[in-house]
Amino acid sequence: MSDAQTLSPLDEAGIARAVEEARAAFAAASTLDELKEARLAHSGDNAPITHANTQIRNLDKADKPTAGKLLGGARKEIQAALAEATERLQAEAETAAMASEKVDVTVPTRRNPLGARHPLTVLTEDIADFFVSIGWDIAEGPELELEWFNFDALNFGPDHPARQMQDTFYVKGTQQVGTDEIEEYDQLILRTHTSPVQSRSMLAQGVPLYIACPGKVFRTDALDATHTPVFHQVEGLAVDKGLTMAHLKGVLDHFARAMFGPEAKMRLRPSFFPFTEPSAEMDLWFPQKKGGPGWIEWGGCGMVNPEVLRNAGIDPDEYTGFAFGMGIERTLMLRNNIADMHDMVEGDVRFSLQFGTTGRGN
Repeated sequence: MSDAQTLSPLDEAGIARAVEEARAAFAAASTLDELKEARLAHSGDNAPITHANTQIRNLDKADKPTAGKLLGGARKEIQAALAEATERLQAEAETAAMASEKVDVTVPTRRNPLGARHPLTVLTEDIADFFVSIGWDIAEGPELELEWFNFDALNFGPDHPARQMQDTFYVKGTQQVGTDEIEEYDQLILRTHTSPVQSRSMLAQGVPLYIACPGKVFRTDALDATHTPVFHQVEGLAVDKGLTMAHLKGVLDHFARAMFGPEAKMRLRPSFFPFTEPSAEMDLWFPQKKGGPGWIEWGGCGMVNPEVLRNAGIDPDEYTGFAFGMGIERTLMLRNNIADMHDMVEGDVRFSLQFGTTGRGN
Protein backbone atom coordinates (compact mmCIF):
# COMPACT_ATOMS: atom_id res chain seq x y z
CA MET A 1 0.00 0.00 0.00
CA SER A 2 1.53 3.28 -1.02
CA ASP A 3 -1.08 5.29 0.85
CA ALA A 4 -2.40 4.04 4.19
CA GLN A 5 -5.41 6.34 3.91
CA THR A 6 -6.84 4.31 0.96
CA LEU A 7 -7.21 0.98 2.80
CA SER A 8 -10.72 0.42 4.03
CA PRO A 9 -11.35 -1.88 7.00
CA LEU A 10 -13.92 -3.68 4.79
CA ASP A 11 -11.61 -4.03 1.75
CA GLU A 12 -10.87 -7.75 1.87
CA ALA A 13 -8.69 -7.73 -1.25
CA GLY A 14 -6.75 -4.67 -0.10
CA ILE A 15 -6.14 -6.17 3.32
CA ALA A 16 -4.90 -9.37 1.70
CA ARG A 17 -2.48 -7.35 -0.45
CA ALA A 18 -1.21 -5.53 2.67
CA VAL A 19 -0.49 -8.87 4.31
CA GLU A 20 1.40 -10.14 1.25
CA GLU A 21 3.42 -6.93 1.02
CA ALA A 22 4.38 -7.28 4.70
CA ARG A 23 5.40 -10.93 4.19
CA ALA A 24 7.50 -10.01 1.15
CA ALA A 25 9.21 -7.14 2.99
CA PHE A 26 10.00 -9.33 6.00
CA ALA A 27 11.34 -12.10 3.76
CA ALA A 28 13.54 -9.65 1.85
CA ALA A 29 15.18 -8.24 4.98
CA SER A 30 18.78 -9.44 5.27
CA THR A 31 19.62 -7.88 8.64
CA LEU A 32 17.78 -7.18 11.86
CA ASP A 33 18.01 -3.44 11.16
CA GLU A 34 16.32 -3.91 7.77
CA LEU A 35 13.67 -6.05 9.43
CA LYS A 36 13.00 -3.27 11.93
CA GLU A 37 12.38 -0.82 9.08
CA ALA A 38 10.02 -3.31 7.42
CA ARG A 39 8.16 -3.87 10.69
CA LEU A 40 7.59 -0.14 11.16
CA ALA A 41 6.39 0.20 7.55
CA HIS A 42 3.90 -2.70 7.68
CA SER A 43 2.78 -2.94 11.31
CA GLY A 44 3.84 0.34 12.88
CA ASP A 45 1.67 3.33 13.73
CA ASN A 46 1.65 4.59 10.15
CA ALA A 47 1.16 1.19 8.47
CA PRO A 48 -1.93 0.65 6.21
CA ILE A 49 -3.24 -2.15 8.44
CA THR A 50 -2.90 0.00 11.57
CA HIS A 51 -4.65 2.94 9.94
CA ALA A 52 -7.48 0.69 8.67
CA ASN A 53 -7.92 -0.70 12.19
CA THR A 54 -8.44 2.81 13.60
CA GLN A 55 -11.25 3.38 11.06
CA ILE A 56 -13.42 0.57 12.47
CA ARG A 57 -14.94 2.98 14.94
CA ASN A 58 -16.41 5.00 12.05
CA LEU A 59 -18.24 2.00 10.51
CA ASP A 60 -21.87 1.12 10.95
CA LYS A 61 -22.51 -1.16 13.86
CA ALA A 62 -23.45 -4.00 11.52
CA ASP A 63 -20.13 -3.80 9.63
CA LYS A 64 -17.82 -3.67 12.64
CA PRO A 65 -17.73 -7.45 13.29
CA THR A 66 -16.80 -8.16 9.67
CA ALA A 67 -14.04 -5.54 9.68
CA GLY A 68 -12.73 -6.72 13.03
CA LYS A 69 -12.50 -10.30 11.79
CA LEU A 70 -10.69 -9.27 8.60
CA LEU A 71 -8.15 -7.00 10.30
CA GLY A 72 -7.64 -9.29 13.29
CA GLY A 73 -6.75 -12.19 11.02
CA ALA A 74 -4.50 -9.97 8.89
CA ARG A 75 -2.59 -8.64 11.88
CA LYS A 76 -2.13 -12.18 13.20
CA GLU A 77 -0.63 -13.28 9.85
CA ILE A 78 1.68 -10.25 9.77
CA GLN A 79 2.90 -10.96 13.33
CA ALA A 80 3.55 -14.61 12.46
CA ALA A 81 5.58 -13.60 9.39
CA LEU A 82 7.51 -11.07 11.49
CA ALA A 83 8.31 -13.68 14.15
CA GLU A 84 9.52 -16.12 11.51
CA ALA A 85 11.79 -13.50 9.91
CA THR A 86 13.12 -12.41 13.32
CA GLU A 87 14.01 -15.98 14.26
CA ARG A 88 15.77 -16.48 10.92
CA LEU A 89 17.84 -13.29 11.13
CA GLN A 90 18.77 -13.81 14.79
CA ALA A 91 20.04 -17.28 13.97
CA GLU A 92 22.07 -15.91 11.05
CA ALA A 93 23.53 -13.16 13.27
CA GLU A 94 24.54 -15.68 15.94
CA THR A 95 26.16 -17.93 13.33
CA ALA A 96 28.13 -15.00 11.91
CA ALA A 97 29.23 -13.93 15.40
CA MET A 98 30.43 -17.42 16.26
CA ALA A 99 32.36 -17.62 13.00
CA SER A 100 34.09 -14.28 13.57
CA GLU A 101 34.93 -15.02 17.21
CA LYS A 102 36.08 -18.61 16.84
CA VAL A 103 39.47 -19.55 18.24
CA ASP A 104 41.91 -21.90 16.56
CA VAL A 105 42.92 -24.06 19.52
CA THR A 106 45.70 -25.68 17.45
CA VAL A 107 47.71 -22.44 17.22
CA PRO A 108 50.74 -22.56 19.58
CA THR A 109 50.49 -20.01 22.39
CA ARG A 110 51.88 -19.21 25.83
CA ARG A 111 49.94 -20.72 28.70
CA ASN A 112 51.28 -17.91 30.86
CA PRO A 113 51.22 -14.74 28.72
CA LEU A 114 53.92 -12.13 29.20
CA GLY A 115 53.09 -9.19 31.38
CA ALA A 116 54.47 -5.73 30.81
CA ARG A 117 57.17 -3.70 32.50
CA HIS A 118 55.77 -0.66 34.24
CA PRO A 119 56.36 2.53 32.23
CA LEU A 120 57.77 4.23 35.34
CA THR A 121 60.50 1.60 35.48
CA VAL A 122 61.25 2.04 31.79
CA LEU A 123 61.31 5.84 32.09
CA THR A 124 63.63 5.67 35.11
CA GLU A 125 66.05 3.54 33.11
CA ASP A 126 65.83 5.97 30.17
CA ILE A 127 66.67 8.85 32.52
CA ALA A 128 69.65 6.94 33.91
CA ASP A 129 70.82 6.17 30.37
CA PHE A 130 70.66 9.86 29.49
CA PHE A 131 72.91 10.91 32.37
CA VAL A 132 75.34 8.08 31.71
CA SER A 133 75.50 9.26 28.09
CA ILE A 134 76.74 12.70 29.19
CA GLY A 135 79.37 11.21 31.49
CA TRP A 136 77.57 11.37 34.83
CA ASP A 137 77.40 8.57 37.40
CA ILE A 138 74.21 7.04 38.82
CA ALA A 139 74.14 7.14 42.62
CA GLU A 140 71.89 5.27 45.05
CA GLY A 141 71.15 5.54 48.74
CA PRO A 142 68.94 4.00 51.46
CA GLU A 143 65.20 4.64 51.47
CA LEU A 144 65.22 4.38 55.28
CA GLU A 145 67.36 7.41 56.03
CA LEU A 146 68.88 9.30 58.94
CA GLU A 147 67.15 12.59 59.61
CA TRP A 148 70.53 14.35 59.48
CA PHE A 149 71.12 13.36 55.84
CA ASN A 150 67.53 14.09 54.83
CA PHE A 151 67.31 17.52 56.49
CA ASP A 152 70.27 18.88 58.49
CA ALA A 153 72.95 18.20 55.88
CA LEU A 154 70.76 19.98 53.31
CA ASN A 155 70.36 23.15 55.41
CA PHE A 156 66.80 22.50 56.61
CA GLY A 157 66.39 24.37 59.88
CA PRO A 158 65.07 22.63 63.04
CA ASP A 159 61.68 24.28 62.62
CA HIS A 160 61.31 23.75 58.86
CA PRO A 161 57.73 22.65 58.00
CA ALA A 162 58.99 19.66 56.00
CA ARG A 163 60.20 18.05 59.24
CA GLN A 164 56.71 17.88 60.68
CA MET A 165 54.76 14.63 60.91
CA GLN A 166 52.26 15.76 58.27
CA ASP A 167 55.01 15.58 55.61
CA THR A 168 57.43 12.92 56.89
CA PHE A 169 57.14 9.28 57.90
CA TYR A 170 59.21 8.88 61.10
CA VAL A 171 60.45 5.41 62.00
CA LYS A 172 61.87 4.23 65.32
CA GLY A 173 64.31 1.41 64.78
CA THR A 174 67.91 0.41 64.18
CA GLN A 175 70.44 0.87 61.43
CA GLN A 176 73.63 -1.03 60.71
CA VAL A 177 76.67 1.20 61.11
CA GLY A 178 79.59 -1.18 60.60
CA THR A 179 80.01 -4.81 59.61
CA ASP A 180 78.42 -6.19 62.76
CA GLU A 181 77.59 -3.18 64.88
CA ILE A 182 73.95 -2.08 65.18
CA GLU A 183 72.97 1.30 66.61
CA GLU A 184 69.50 2.36 67.65
CA TYR A 185 68.00 5.63 66.44
CA ASP A 186 64.86 7.54 67.32
CA GLN A 187 65.14 9.72 64.21
CA LEU A 188 65.07 7.41 61.24
CA ILE A 189 62.70 8.47 58.46
CA LEU A 190 61.51 7.31 55.08
CA ARG A 191 63.37 9.76 52.86
CA THR A 192 61.19 12.59 51.57
CA HIS A 193 63.40 13.27 48.53
CA THR A 194 66.47 11.77 46.85
CA SER A 195 68.69 14.68 47.94
CA PRO A 196 70.23 12.70 50.86
CA VAL A 197 72.03 10.66 48.19
CA GLN A 198 73.80 13.86 47.16
CA SER A 199 75.10 14.44 50.67
CA ARG A 200 76.23 10.84 51.01
CA SER A 201 77.97 10.96 47.62
CA MET A 202 79.83 14.19 48.42
CA LEU A 203 81.07 12.71 51.68
CA ALA A 204 82.03 9.37 50.14
CA GLN A 205 83.44 10.42 46.76
CA GLY A 206 84.59 13.99 47.17
CA VAL A 207 84.91 16.38 44.22
CA PRO A 208 84.68 16.85 41.31
CA LEU A 209 81.32 15.08 41.30
CA TYR A 210 78.64 14.61 38.63
CA ILE A 211 75.79 12.31 39.68
CA ALA A 212 72.10 11.63 39.04
CA CYS A 213 70.01 9.99 41.75
CA PRO A 214 66.74 8.40 40.60
CA GLY A 215 64.76 6.65 43.30
CA LYS A 216 61.68 6.14 45.43
CA VAL A 217 60.61 8.72 48.04
CA PHE A 218 57.85 8.92 50.65
CA ARG A 219 55.58 11.66 51.98
CA THR A 220 52.38 11.56 54.01
CA ASP A 221 50.15 12.60 51.10
CA ALA A 222 46.76 11.04 50.46
CA LEU A 223 46.38 9.19 47.18
CA ASP A 224 44.42 11.24 44.67
CA ALA A 225 44.59 12.10 40.97
CA THR A 226 47.85 14.05 41.32
CA HIS A 227 49.44 12.84 44.60
CA THR A 228 50.61 9.56 46.09
CA PRO A 229 52.45 8.78 49.36
CA VAL A 230 55.09 6.78 47.45
CA PHE A 231 56.54 8.27 44.29
CA HIS A 232 59.81 8.65 42.35
CA GLN A 233 62.22 11.52 41.81
CA VAL A 234 65.44 12.09 39.96
CA GLU A 235 67.97 14.55 41.33
CA GLY A 236 71.07 15.80 39.60
CA LEU A 237 74.18 17.21 41.30
CA ALA A 238 77.35 18.63 39.80
CA VAL A 239 80.17 20.01 41.97
CA ASP A 240 83.36 21.30 40.37
CA LYS A 241 85.44 24.42 39.97
CA GLY A 242 83.80 27.26 38.06
CA LEU A 243 80.27 25.88 37.66
CA THR A 244 77.55 28.52 37.14
CA MET A 245 73.82 28.83 36.47
CA ALA A 246 74.66 28.79 32.76
CA HIS A 247 75.97 25.23 33.09
CA LEU A 248 72.79 24.30 34.99
CA LYS A 249 70.57 25.79 32.26
CA GLY A 250 72.52 23.94 29.56
CA VAL A 251 72.11 20.56 31.27
CA LEU A 252 68.40 21.17 31.85
CA ASP A 253 67.77 22.17 28.23
CA HIS A 254 69.60 19.04 27.03
CA PHE A 255 67.63 16.85 29.47
CA ALA A 256 64.31 18.42 28.46
CA ARG A 257 64.96 17.70 24.78
CA ALA A 258 65.86 14.09 25.63
CA MET A 259 62.59 13.64 27.54
CA PHE A 260 60.12 15.70 25.49
CA GLY A 261 61.55 16.15 22.01
CA PRO A 262 63.77 18.60 20.10
CA GLU A 263 61.45 21.59 20.57
CA ALA A 264 61.39 21.35 24.37
CA LYS A 265 63.31 23.95 26.39
CA MET A 266 63.56 25.33 29.92
CA ARG A 267 63.11 28.66 31.63
CA LEU A 268 63.98 29.48 35.25
CA ARG A 269 61.90 31.53 37.70
CA PRO A 270 63.32 32.78 41.03
CA SER A 271 62.32 30.65 44.01
CA PHE A 272 63.67 29.44 47.37
CA PHE A 273 64.97 26.08 48.58
CA PRO A 274 67.09 25.59 51.73
CA PHE A 275 69.77 23.59 49.88
CA THR A 276 70.29 25.94 46.89
CA GLU A 277 71.15 29.63 46.58
CA PRO A 278 70.12 31.14 44.26
CA SER A 279 67.13 28.86 43.64
CA ALA A 280 64.72 28.60 40.75
CA GLU A 281 61.61 26.82 39.58
CA MET A 282 62.02 25.00 36.26
CA ASP A 283 59.34 25.64 33.65
CA LEU A 284 59.21 23.35 30.64
CA TRP A 285 58.17 24.55 27.19
CA PHE A 286 56.05 21.60 26.14
CA PRO A 287 54.96 21.51 22.47
CA GLN A 288 52.57 18.57 23.05
CA LYS A 289 50.76 20.19 25.96
CA LYS A 290 47.03 19.48 25.99
CA GLY A 291 45.30 22.54 24.59
CA GLY A 292 48.40 23.72 22.73
CA PRO A 293 52.11 24.45 23.38
CA GLY A 294 52.89 26.21 26.66
CA TRP A 295 54.97 26.40 29.83
CA ILE A 296 54.49 23.77 32.55
CA GLU A 297 56.23 23.64 35.94
CA TRP A 298 58.54 20.63 36.02
CA GLY A 299 60.73 20.88 39.16
CA GLY A 300 63.20 22.91 41.19
CA CYS A 301 66.89 23.73 40.86
CA GLY A 302 69.67 26.14 41.79
CA MET A 303 73.28 26.55 42.82
CA VAL A 304 74.24 24.38 45.79
CA ASN A 305 74.06 26.37 49.01
CA PRO A 306 77.60 26.94 50.43
CA GLU A 307 76.41 25.57 53.77
CA VAL A 308 75.53 22.25 52.11
CA LEU A 309 79.03 22.07 50.64
CA ARG A 310 80.58 22.81 54.03
CA ASN A 311 78.45 20.06 55.65
CA ALA A 312 80.07 17.64 53.18
CA GLY A 313 83.59 18.91 53.84
CA ILE A 314 83.89 20.86 50.56
CA ASP A 315 85.31 24.38 50.44
CA PRO A 316 82.66 26.65 48.80
CA ASP A 317 85.36 29.23 48.04
CA GLU A 318 87.06 26.73 45.73
CA TYR A 319 84.12 24.69 44.41
CA THR A 320 80.62 25.52 43.27
CA GLY A 321 77.82 23.22 42.32
CA PHE A 322 74.33 23.07 40.89
CA ALA A 323 71.46 20.71 41.65
CA PHE A 324 68.01 20.00 40.28
CA GLY A 325 65.16 17.60 40.85
CA MET A 326 61.88 16.60 39.27
CA GLY A 327 59.21 13.93 39.73
CA ILE A 328 59.36 10.91 37.43
CA GLU A 329 55.59 10.38 37.71
CA ARG A 330 55.03 13.99 36.68
CA THR A 331 57.37 13.52 33.73
CA LEU A 332 55.44 10.43 32.62
CA MET A 333 52.09 12.22 33.05
CA LEU A 334 53.25 15.16 30.92
CA ARG A 335 54.82 12.99 28.21
CA ASN A 336 51.83 10.66 27.86
CA ASN A 337 48.90 12.88 28.85
CA ILE A 338 47.98 10.78 31.90
CA ALA A 339 45.41 12.58 34.02
CA ASP A 340 45.05 10.31 37.06
CA MET A 341 47.79 9.02 39.37
CA HIS A 342 45.60 6.02 40.25
CA ASP A 343 46.36 4.52 36.83
CA MET A 344 50.06 4.30 37.75
CA VAL A 345 49.70 2.63 41.14
CA GLU A 346 46.76 0.23 40.84
CA GLY A 347 48.78 -2.49 39.09
CA ASP A 348 46.48 -3.08 36.11
CA VAL A 349 48.65 -4.68 33.43
CA ARG A 350 46.52 -3.04 30.73
CA PHE A 351 47.97 0.33 31.75
CA SER A 352 51.49 -0.92 31.04
CA LEU A 353 50.55 -2.77 27.87
CA GLN A 354 49.43 0.44 26.14
CA PHE A 355 53.03 1.69 26.35
CA GLY A 356 54.35 -1.27 24.39
CA THR A 357 56.74 -2.32 27.17
CA THR A 358 55.96 -6.06 27.08
CA GLY A 359 59.12 -8.07 27.53
CA ARG A 360 61.38 -5.05 27.13
CA GLY A 361 64.87 -5.70 28.43
CA ASN A 362 64.39 -9.47 28.57
